[in-house]
Amino acid sequence: MKHTVSYYVKSYVVITLGSILYALAYNIFYAPNLVAMGGLTGLGQVINALVPVLPVGTMVFIMNVPLFFLGWKYIGGHLLVSSLYAMTFSSFAIDLMDMIYQFPPMDTMLAAIFGGALLGLGIGLVFSKGATTGGTDLIARLLKLKFAWLPMGTLVLIPDFVVIVLAAIAFGKVESALYGLVSLFITTKVMDMVLYGLDSSKVAYIISDACKEITDAVMAMDRGATILHGEGAYSGDEKKVLMVAFKQKEIVPLKEKVNEIDPHAFLIVCDAHDVLGEGFRTYSKDDI
Repeated sequence: MKHTVSYYVKSYVVITLGSILYALAYNIFYAPNLVAMGGLTGLGQVINALVPVLPVGTMVFIMNVPLFFLGWKYIGGHLLVSSLYAMTFSSFAIDLMDMIYQFPPMDTMLAAIFGGALLGLGIGLVFSKGATTGGTDLIARLLKLKFAWLPMGTLVLIPDFVVIVLAAIAFGKVESALYGLVSLFITTKVMDMVLYGLDSSKVAYIISDACKEITDAVMAMDRGATILHGEGAYSGDEKKVLMVAFKQKEIVPLKEKVNEIDPHAFLIVCDAHDVLGEGFRTYSKDDI
């Protein structure tokens, strides 16, 4: 599938924003408060703690180079180029921000919570455009090809945990690891929310004696419907169950229409993710 120039421009704008948020999270919350960070950025923290003259961002860039050569074969040219851009931009943004201004320390728990949220938002935005910020994020992206059913947050969690322990050892503070784990948990949750929570689709199951009228009303809303055949457990009567997939914003009009046609209708609305097909989105092998 070929994309337009505007598609790539929008993608790189989002990737740039995500990379900036990534760098801000590190410089505002992690570095000044010695909160252990996962990934190669965390390893950069370890090296910087042992050899302060080596900048974190530069070390992250150097360590990422072999990973990108490894990923070229499996991820493909465009995705790897966008990841290289995100990694380069975020790495140098970290060093540039540190040279311009060094943020003062704050309450460590607040740093862990808000740092994790900001980091998760940044990584989630980068991931949403098929890129990574390198390091364990790139490793997670490669693992996603093998373990497609696992969410990205889970795939990032394991290697990041190991790095956080190493960072805590380098800082000589167990608290750094504990705060780092709090931050990592929040990061993975926010990341998954950005990636999967934005798909705010719903599926409704409607049981009604006025199934035909409700079906016509649903189709008038430009939504398809599927009729399932069921049976009442108590009465043994045959029942038609209408299954409808729709967007979050359509839930109120749907409820109003069903209630207007049949006030006694039985309606169940459930969350639905990764809805593919007409009126929603199409499948892509690069989906995360």
